[in-house]
Amino acid sequence: MIVVVKIGTSSVTGDQGDLDEGALVKLCHEIAIARAAGHEVVVVSSGAVAAGLPALGFLERPHDVGTLQAVAAVGQPRLMERFGACLGAHDLVPGQVLLTSYDFGHRSQYLHARETLARLLELGVVPIVNENDTVADDEIRYGDNDRLAALVAHLVGAQLLVLLTDTAGVFTADPRLDAGASLIEEIVEFDAALEAAAGGAGTARGSGGMASKLGAAKIAAWAGVRAVIAHAAEPDVVLHAINGTAVGTVVQPRPERLSSRRLWIAFARGSSGRIVVDDGARRALLDGGRSLLHAGVRTIDGDFDAEDAVEIVGSDGRVFAKGLVRADAVVLREVAGLRTDDLPEGAPREAVHRDDFVVLP
Repeated sequence: MIVVVKIGTSSVTGDQGDLDEGALVKLCHEIAIARAAGHEVVVVSSGAVAAGLPALGFLERPHDVGTLQAVAAVGQPRLMERFGACLGAHDLVPGQVLLTSYDFGHRSQYLHARETLARLLELGVVPIVNENDTVADDEIRYGDNDRLAALVAHLVGAQLLVLLTDTAGVFTADPRLDAGASLIEEIVEFDAALEAAAGGAGTARGSGGMASKLGAAKIAAWAGVRAVIAHAAEPDVVLHAINGTAVGTVVQPRPERLSSRRLWIAFARGSSGRIVVDDGARRALLDGGRSLLHAGVRTIDGDFDAEDAVEIVGSDGRVFAKGLVRADAVVLREVAGLRTDDLPEGAPREAVHRDDFVVLP
């Protein structure tokens, strides 16, 4: 089994923001046991910024991007140094893999990243994946490693995604505010009430809360990957997740999964704009599995190029799909609403081809 284990900032650092040696030792011990049992493990670890704060004398996390990038540059090697020591005690070799949204947003980079991770696993290496916070300013300001971990799980063909956090799993309400909140042991389907109960932000040192864990688990479910959200301090938590022993919240994979290409379009590509379509086009896309023709386009929002990803919006204002456009925004605005027979020479027949289209879950 290929297992992706994601551990958050709050679980690898202490109260003062320094690395928690005990937490890393525990994680690496469980990874070693999993490896000895024949499983391949990829670790997605947060903590570069948090690890760099004490080294530079910061008492709290700064807010400007330039300083955050500098802190990450100092903290990332410190994080890898400790992983090297902890895994080395079990005769395991870690390998650093730093990724950005570019690596998932461009197909050639996506495939290259997949080949690299596959080769590392073949060589017996434990890949330690993190966002490249030193250069990826958008990820520092808005991102977290939960979504990255879900995409990596799909990338390496994992069967299990373990999201380790500082709570026991997903609760019916925020247990910090509601003493009556109870643990949800299994999730089969997502709904608005469940996502609302997940709450918002995480800790001051981290960037993800339970909502981002659920978002990652949803991506995993559509990729056919079982996900477990559990407390990092739980004894043998990784092993319990692998063996199917009750721990945390289990999110079951969907019986019908998205293809690799459609999952890539839906979750790995950022949206560069929006196309608003009429009701007829919406029905054709959802029920007929057809391409989006220009005749059904009402308006174009944003400035994008051909092959960029855009959201498809119905007349009710709701996003229901996503796709790769066949032309840039300027061209699509010029031909919006035109029937195929009336298109000027050289214009693509479709705004979005059905092979480049995915209905969003």
